[in-house]
Amino acid sequence: MRIEETDDIDTCRTLRRAVFIHEQGVTEADEWDGLDGQAIHLLAWQEARPVGTARILLSGDIGKIGRVCVLQDARGIGLGVGLIRMAVDKLRDCPGITQAKLSSQVHAVGFYEKLGFTAIGKEYEDAGIPHRDMILEL
Repeated sequence: MRIEETDDIDTCRTLRRAVFIHEQGVTEADEWDGLDGQAIHLLAWQEARPVGTARILLSGDIGKIGRVCVLQDARGIGLGVGLIRMAVDKLRDCPGITQAKLSSQVHAVGFYEKLGFTAIGKEYEDAGIPHRDMILEL
């Protein structure tokens, strides 16, 4: 497996469509927020097949990690962990960024806590799915 920064937004969007729209039932209007063009995109590969992605948006001193997904048949081998670690490393390399933030689906809060994130605020719904905001001081 390998994870790299990419300009191949179409492949990232294909993965997000498979996971968020088809698997989880997120609407197209909720998934396509118009921010892909200003994001840093990561792409995870299993051999020659793209199987996961994440994006990073920068705003002030905060780097927001989002749209993290791995295809169902590629889960459980560490790609999600790899995507988050690479995103955090990228944010550490960005001048002025002091905090990583993400919006976790509630079922994944424990996953992010193991990677050093702390849940903040109350649970809320995003695209019909319960979420919690999480932060990591860099």
